[in-house]
Amino acid sequence: MVTPPGTEAAAERVARVLRAVPVPAVLIVLVALSGVVLGRVYADPLLTRLMAGAAVGSVLVSVAARRLPSWLVAPLSVAALAGWTLLSLRLAATHAALPGGLGEVAADAARNAIPRLLTAMIPVEPAPDTVLVPVVAAWLAGLTAAEVALRAGRVLLGYLPPALLYAGALYVVGPNAEPAVGATVVFAAVAAAGLATPGRPSGPASDPVAGLTPAVRAAVRLRLVAASAAGLAVVVALAALLAPVVAAQVDERPVDPRRYVEPPRVESLDENPLIRISGWALNPDQRLLDVRTVDGASADGPPRIRLAVLSDYDGVTWRVGATYRNAGRILPATDPAPGATTEAVTQEITVADLTGRLLPAVPTPREVTGARVAYDPASGTLIRPEGLTPGLRYEVSSVRERPDANLLSTANVPAGDEVARVLRVPDGAPEPLRRLATQLAESNGAPYARADAIATFLAEHYRVTADAPSGHAYPNLAFFLFGPRNGGGQRGTSEQFAAAFAVLGRLAGLPTRVVVGFGPGSDGPVRAADAYAWPEVLFDGVGWVPFDPMPRPDEEPRPVEEDFRPQPEDPPPSEVPAPTEEPSTTPPAAAPAPGREQGSPGTPVLVGGGVGGLALLVGAVLAALYAMRRRLTRSRLDAADPGERVAGAWRELTDALRLAGDPVGPDLAAAEVAERARRTLAEARTARPGEGAAIDEPDGAAVDELAALLNQASFAPGSVTPEQAQRAVGLSVGFADALRSAHSRWRQLLWTVHPGPLRWRR
Repeated sequence: MVTPPGTEAAAERVARVLRAVPVPAVLIVLVALSGVVLGRVYADPLLTRLMAGAAVGSVLVSVAARRLPSWLVAPLSVAALAGWTLLSLRLAATHAALPGGLGEVAADAARNAIPRLLTAMIPVEPAPDTVLVPVVAAWLAGLTAAEVALRAGRVLLGYLPPALLYAGALYVVGPNAEPAVGATVVFAAVAAAGLATPGRPSGPASDPVAGLTPAVRAAVRLRLVAASAAGLAVVVALAALLAPVVAAQVDERPVDPRRYVEPPRVESLDENPLIRISGWALNPDQRLLDVRTVDGASADGPPRIRLAVLSDYDGVTWRVGATYRNAGRILPATDPAPGATTEAVTQEITVADLTGRLLPAVPTPREVTGARVAYDPASGTLIRPEGLTPGLRYEVSSVRERPDANLLSTANVPAGDEVARVLRVPDGAPEPLRRLATQLAESNGAPYARADAIATFLAEHYRVTADAPSGHAYPNLAFFLFGPRNGGGQRGTSEQFAAAFAVLGRLAGLPTRVVVGFGPGSDGPVRAADAYAWPEVLFDGVGWVPFDPMPRPDEEPRPVEEDFRPQPEDPPPSEVPAPTEEPSTTPPAAAPAPGREQGSPGTPVLVGGGVGGLALLVGAVLAALYAMRRRLTRSRLDAADPGERVAGAWRELTDALRLAGDPVGPDLAAAEVAERARRTLAEARTARPGEGAAIDEPDGAAVDELAALLNQASFAPGSVTPEQAQRAVGLSVGFADALRSAHSRWRQLLWTVHPGPLRWRR
């Protein structure tokens, strides 16, 4: 049968088309595999799809323009690249919910694409700046490969651009994903399949079966196909078998290119936002934010909004010290602590006067829309690399975590290198701080009890004032804790309370940090008065737990000296040494030396003169001590303020106890001191019966009355009347006289000139 000429020509054209399809298809697959490899560190398959589209578009443009002059292909392909890139940027911006027009998004991506790609957090969010470079690289690799393999007919050389793109994708992924064994095997198999097909349509000069009969030609072509298939199978089998073995022999992990790029950093203003607390306290009405809770409102009011977490302290300043990585809309999630309850909270926040880069959010954020952010997983805080601007509006969805309170009392605290950063105490800590931390730690063994004791001590003994000077270096904290109350000490803002808690906690062996944020009372404006700092402690199996060391508004702080008194470097003796009641014997005078001049004064005259001069000196010293003691007593008991007179009378009583050899510690309450006073007086009377019987001595009820007046003056300032103050003076003087008269004559004499009350801390 004779085949019509038209039918054979059509079959030949179909054969040429079929022979031309494999190489473009192979190039498309090779370029698209780079997207598969790179997509392993992305949070969404959008990048893989965009790179596959770039592979298809670039290769098809070259195939369609094969019959055009070569100088026209590049302009046509670049025009198509621009269109696909803009479409990709729009899809990525929509996917990431970024505001702004296409031009603004494209300009920002073009400026920051490479650094943001290499500083983005893993998994990377497909955003305009993280997809621009891969999409353009995929298009250019497909264009170059197609021109070399199809137009020039150099298929093997045409594989070089896809291979370089594939290697670049592996390098960018680095150690952040498992080895791409499967994709590499497929790459090798597809490349081998492409090599089995010639890059040009066959013709009489190049067809190995040209001139043969149809039957022989079919048989030869069948053998060629079978040989190619067998060779391809061998290549794929070898790749599948050897690739895992070769990968297992590699001991070193790939280099992460992100280590060569500096991640976004906060400004100096944001590195230590704790110093901003004092400024905000002086401008309480300044509007910083506007907050609207979209979802997750709880019965106990709006949650705290966190601005920064400060983990590093060098003895001068607390610092953030975080490493922020560019992140997308979805942030990495962490599992909550065992037994903790979680609550989803979504808020819409609008920036007003707040400046810097730190982005406020309820801890811990999981999704942010409306703003490009960088994220630090260790602290769970955010920054906006471009900085905050008035009117910026974003929505943040967070997981609010509440630890199980039943686990806290028995929870331990972690130790080791992993938490050394939040346990470090810089050199130079003042000794009173160390002693106070030791006292609180010794009285409370469990970690939670220690933390609670520190918070309680600060809340009960210190005052909150808006005009307190800023600062949290060691000298500032020492002045805050131990400075004179009437000289500006023992008062501060939440800056000093949080910093003091964190330092005392670390001295007591607790891993601590300081958090700066806002505590709005309700939705709406968040003002400067809502800004404050609070400390947190890390517990095993529970996580970071916040503490509140701030005093209650309706409570008057107790003097620090009631519960802690910093000791001097050389403490005075706690008891007065007993005097010598019998004079010591004087040794006999030596015989006069021979050869002495007759006119010189004799030894008795010299000795008598020396003894007389010494007696005059001792008398002058005793008189001066007596006068100074009298002036001290008058200054205490004749003070103008009734409350100060009551306090002075109490100091006279405690000094009398100390002079009697029974000092009272600063840890005793007034009632306990009164009981000690009654017991001391009773013991002194028992030791010397009959002494002081003619003196009007106060009974036990009178001492208790003096203690009650002291408590009234301490906890209700201004309520003591002059009559009550005079009554306290009489009780104190009567007790001191009675106690002194119950001792020996020598002890009574020493009592009036003892220098102890002049140097004892009061």
